[in-house]
Amino acid sequence: MNHASLEPKPFQPAHYKWWERGIIYQIYPRSFVDTNADGVGDLLGIRSRLDYLQWLGVDAIWISPIFTSPMADFGYDISNYTDIDPVFGTLDEFDALIADAHGRGLKVILDYVPNHTSDRHPWFVESRSSRNSAKREWYIWRDPAPDGGPPNNWLSNFGGRAWEWDEKTGQYYYHAFLKEQPDLNWRNLEVQKAMLDVLRFWLDRGVDGFRVDVMHHIVKDPEFRDNPVNLEWRPGMPPYRELLTTYTSDLPEVQDIVQKMRSALDEYDERMMVGEIYLPVERLIAYYGASGKGAHLPFNFQLIGLPWKARDIANAIERYEALLPSYAWPNWVLGNHDKPRIATRVGAAQARVAAMLLLTLRGTPTMYYGDEIGMHNVPIPGEQVQDPYEKNVPGLGLGRDPERTPMQWSGEEHAGFTTGRPWLPPAEDFESVNVAVERKSPNSILNLYHRLIQLRRAEPALSVGDSAPLPAEEDLMAYVRKAHERSLLIVLNLGARARNFNMADLKCRGSILLSTHVDRGPEEIVDELELRGDEGVVIELL
Repeated sequence: MNHASLEPKPFQPAHYKWWERGIIYQIYPRSFVDTNADGVGDLLGIRSRLDYLQWLGVDAIWISPIFTSPMADFGYDISNYTDIDPVFGTLDEFDALIADAHGRGLKVILDYVPNHTSDRHPWFVESRSSRNSAKREWYIWRDPAPDGGPPNNWLSNFGGRAWEWDEKTGQYYYHAFLKEQPDLNWRNLEVQKAMLDVLRFWLDRGVDGFRVDVMHHIVKDPEFRDNPVNLEWRPGMPPYRELLTTYTSDLPEVQDIVQKMRSALDEYDERMMVGEIYLPVERLIAYYGASGKGAHLPFNFQLIGLPWKARDIANAIERYEALLPSYAWPNWVLGNHDKPRIATRVGAAQARVAAMLLLTLRGTPTMYYGDEIGMHNVPIPGEQVQDPYEKNVPGLGLGRDPERTPMQWSGEEHAGFTTGRPWLPPAEDFESVNVAVERKSPNSILNLYHRLIQLRRAEPALSVGDSAPLPAEEDLMAYVRKAHERSLLIVLNLGARARNFNMADLKCRGSILLSTHVDRGPEEIVDELELRGDEGVVIELL
């Protein structure tokens, strides 16, 4: 490998799009910053922290739903797709947020929830008013089974049957989630037009992209056949997994709908679409669409679900890369508003290694707010539980409140999130785990994230370069990122014991650019790299 200067090369974006070379940061708006003391975060709060996000170095913010909603599922039950819920602010405040974000070079991605509306949406109110309603076929209505029960055995993701009886019209309607979230009938062309117009409404306001909620759910079997029994289900698993979703998700016709969404975005310049898709990787890649005309980034959640073991993760990375079509750009996610936080899953020490993994893999990384300061799941007392999933299916630990607690900005009361009573309590350790404290601490996980992001932005090898795995043993993972003539070696120790990595076969020297421990300066490595427990390093190969 050729010698390269220790000074990072200036970033050259070349032909890569912003969502390929950039970093996405997810904001759960209820929990980010509250400016009016009602205990719920708002748009003004997000605006007030744009300077922080710019300092951190991310390129785009993805904001979970902020549209008008009765909040049965905290914004995922939408009653007006083209307005802002008053709890978050106003359209004018949203426009100001867009302008401020763009002024700082930040893109804005919104959540798009196409599978279902609120039962209070005017469309559904009209649909359930009469069997002869002009919008009756905008939702999925069925007659009872011969015994008077639900039309088939389909289950709700949030517990119980997925069919709700409507006494007035004498039919059941289908809801994949809460009964307050009736599913739209995407086989109806009028629904398609109305929902594609929703995309255009926000695109016209300057939105840079969308994260599409449960993309694989939006088309259902026209014959309404029973779903097969899942022979792998065991007590303690989520109840909805008792059945396979053969006839309620990932139907071939979904791809046609995704392509229409993509076509709507392609009417505008440099807009992008992320798909929330919980499927095996073999099916996930289908959502890139034929010749790349589907989702730009079908979310790859493997790092959330895999055991935190070096071989499992290394093998999954290689398999994912091998399956990707030539036109597909990879992406990686460590956490989100539906899954336990990374610090809870792997511990505080390994959360630093996970940060280096996320920000050095090939592909677009998506960060979850608070992970950059090491936030962990917060136990929520029963009387304070908010999540309807936990209320519907208690006792299995399925609730999502613990990973949705307020962002910890400072050691002030309520972690600096609000001057009122927060909708969820912050962690007990917020006085030491917060932005204000960690920005002042050179070795904090926040400053590690900051330095990793700076390095990624400075090094095309990390942001858009090629990737090649290297053999590694026991708890170690290793791979090389390369762009032009510059090569960087990443070695990660996913265990607590010290390990050595043999560099002799690389036939080159190396110099450490960054360690997850942050206390390791430039040192030359020739034949063998010594790694402490819970340490990862980025090495410039010379």
